[in-house]
Amino acid sequence: MSKSVTILGSTGSIGCSTLDLVAHHSNDFDVVALTAHSNVALLAQQARQFNPKLAVIGQSHLEDDLRQALADTDIQVAAGELGLREAAQYPSDFVMAGIVGAAGLAPTLEAVRRGATIGLANKECLVCAGELFMSEVSKSGARLLPVDSEHNAIYQVFDFDHPESIEKITLTASGGPFRTTPLEAMSCVTPAQAVKHPNWDMGRKISVDSATLMNKGLEVIEAWHLFPVSKDQIDVVIHPQSVVHSLVSYVDGSVLAQLGSPDMRTPISYALNWPDRMDSKVEKLDLTSVGTLQFEAPDLIRFPALKLACQALQTGGTAPTILNAANEVAVEGFLGERLAFLDIPSTVEEVLGKLDVIHPTCLGDVHEADQQARQIAQQIVARLGT
Repeated sequence: MSKSVTILGSTGSIGCSTLDLVAHHSNDFDVVALTAHSNVALLAQQARQFNPKLAVIGQSHLEDDLRQALADTDIQVAAGELGLREAAQYPSDFVMAGIVGAAGLAPTLEAVRRGATIGLANKECLVCAGELFMSEVSKSGARLLPVDSEHNAIYQVFDFDHPESIEKITLTASGGPFRTTPLEAMSCVTPAQAVKHPNWDMGRKISVDSATLMNKGLEVIEAWHLFPVSKDQIDVVIHPQSVVHSLVSYVDGSVLAQLGSPDMRTPISYALNWPDRMDSKVEKLDLTSVGTLQFEAPDLIRFPALKLACQALQTGGTAPTILNAANEVAVEGFLGERLAFLDIPSTVEEVLGKLDVIHPTCLGDVHEADQQARQIAQQIVARLGT
């Protein structure tokens, strides 16, 4: 029997890669629901190709446009937050949670609450509301399969039956496009330069996060929620070739790593067809052509965002929520050419210094911290952009 699939964020890079795999294995998968934020044209094109039962556009004012685009089909159309939740609740065997940012939290939680198997590509779910989110996973019996290449790599080589045998886990980072750029030159980099990742094909927001290394900081926070290790057992190393995707060190001195070509279809295929493996159509890794693998410690002066994220993890409570919200606003300001590149981490640091950290007891606490951080960050962007 084919596996039924829902894709939250089907027009983003993760969603498109997922659908590429589905298209190559069309007899094995049945797409039942697709969602997008605002790209009506691409969503309609995907819906016509894969014929889901439901297509949802996140921006409510675009609902009529989507209805018109699919008027001659039997595909149901919905919009807005309620529509996204409806898609997440729709019966399916597997949900790809690929909505970028904090906006993905609510719909992904709906999928968790119905006990779905979830390919988690939205790290903000765990960054913003990790303890509450994992509590819901435990209660519902949902299965989380990490899709971030680093966490997926760790998942593949982590001995969950004997976590006491783990010494540490190490997340690798490419270092982004500015790994060797003189610090003084980074003050005038453009959005076009920042989104041009040397190894990975990602969306604009995630590419900027990779350029600041905030993405790696968010992944550190995510890793702590995903794996039974302490905060001090998570390490980061710069690996420019992006061939070793992460490592697990054991107490006996063994270090297990997952290697592969830098293509997100590999971790996506692992989650999509779990517990079996499938042909991902990815170029096979040839170590002789790679030749040399480099590793170096991250420069926290060049990349203060990583340090801020690690500090937020140590602080706990709503600190990661505040960090993520401020970063989203700052990155949006940078992409809109209203904020300098180096002002992204300084904006995040200023917001963290202005808000009290609490221990959230419900999603309302998370939402309030998120909104407060966004408001202050927007004020800082407006001030720095004048």
